Amino acid sequence: MRLGLNVGYVAGPDVAERVETAVLADELGYDVVWAAEAYGSDAPTLLSWIGARTSRIDLGSAIMQIPARTPAMTAMTAATLDRLSEGRFRLGLGVSGPQVSEGWHGVRFEKPLARTREYVEIVRAALARETVRHEGEFFTLPLPDGPGKALKLMLHPQRADLPVYLASVGPKNLELTGEIADGWLAIFFAPEHASVSLDPLDAGLARAGRGRDGFDVVATVPVVVGDDLETCAAPLRPYTALYVGGMGSRKQNFYNALARRMGFDDAAQEVQDLYLDHQPREAAAAVPFELIDQTALIGPRERIAERLHAYAEAGATTIAVSTFGETHDERAAVLRTMADALDASGLGE
Repeated sequence: MRLGLNVGYVAGPDVAERVETAVLADELGYDVVWAAEAYGSDAPTLLSWIGARTSRIDLGSAIMQIPARTPAMTAMTAATLDRLSEGRFRLGLGVSGPQVSEGWHGVRFEKPLARTREYVEIVRAALARETVRHEGEFFTLPLPDGPGKALKLMLHPQRADLPVYLASVGPKNLELTGEIADGWLAIFFAPEHASVSLDPLDAGLARAGRGRDGFDVVATVPVVVGDDLETCAAPLRPYTALYVGGMGSRKQNFYNALARRMGFDDAAQEVQDLYLDHQPREAAAAVPFELIDQTALIGPRERIAERLHAYAEAGATTIAVSTFGETHDERAAVLRTMADALDASGLGE
């Protein structure tokens, strides 16, 4: 098992401290740092800043939003980051959600699986320095009725086989991830319910004629260290309620559906009803402790070290630590505790 760090996205003034946390992760031997984007900071800029301050740790986008960029632009960005970092970049992609896709980027959230398949095909072709031609439902390169011509990436990438990860939650998207990606970016991964996600992932891998050997299952896991479990769970209640209750509509919320597939049907309904009725505090209070405990690492170091075995046995190969400290010092303490816990577990590479 390997450790990663998820620095998330930045909406406030603490971007410089996020970079310092990533630098510490590099010093502690963490394998990869992942940066996210929503409608605040973007992932590539933050990763380039981190890459310039580090020397060993890999740099991953978790995720770069598919509706935000053309596939060719994504290939250019990936090739540039990988070249500048001397082969340390990992390209994580995802379709985001309908609210961000349509509200922020102005891109219809329709047929996300077909769009993702085409997108990855074009990105891989560009990174392989093929002359890019594509005729699909969503992308046509070059356009057939103008002066454009098929082009090849000018930059010689550091690697033609730069790893591509997909963030996926629903069963069909998980199948696609297994079929076309090199890794899966998981969220709310519960070892007790791993099969609800890994079964469709394995089906996709089988369709591609391969297994999970060499396939990276990256579980982004919130970590709160302390002696009292309820106190540790407290900051994760609003976070969980936001996703289960507010990330989407009553008609379409991928995280709510995941919670239901994990057996939290009644709680998922209650949290969503409260959140969408503008009662976020009550929604947070309604999140079951068991859901938090199964999808996060909370408690003292010894409990966390023991819990890592459940993640490893369930199939997670990388734990991307999401710290909930408000300062760099608080986040640094969590990173050090996780490094010690992995050593104590005996699971580290």
